[in-house]
Amino acid sequence: MTKARIVLGTALGAALICGGMAMAQKPVDNVSGKKHPNLASAQRLSQQAWEKIGAAQQANEWDMDGHAAKAKDLLDQVNRELKLAAQAANKNHK
Repeated sequence: MTKARIVLGTALGAALICGGMAMAQKPVDNVSGKKHPNLASAQRLSQQAWEKIGAAQQANEWDMDGHAAKAKDLLDQVNRELKLAAQAANKNHK
C-alpha cells in the first residue's frame, strides 16, 4: 500500500469512529424518582451501563466491530422509552 492510501484509510477510520460516538448520546436522568422510583432507577442503571460500555470501548481501542456503539444506541432508546412510560403513567393516573 502506498503511504497516501494508509493515511487516507486512517483518516476515514477516525472519522467513522467519531461519527459513531456522536450518534449515541449519554442517557439522561429525567424521570422523577419521587413519582416513579422504579423507572428512575432503571434510567440510572441504563446510564451506568452506557458509561461501562464507553470504558470497554476505550480499553479495547474502539475495536469492537460496532457492537458496543449499537448497544449504546439501544440504551439511549431504552432511556427515551422509560421517559415515555413515566409520562404515560402520569397521564393515566390524574
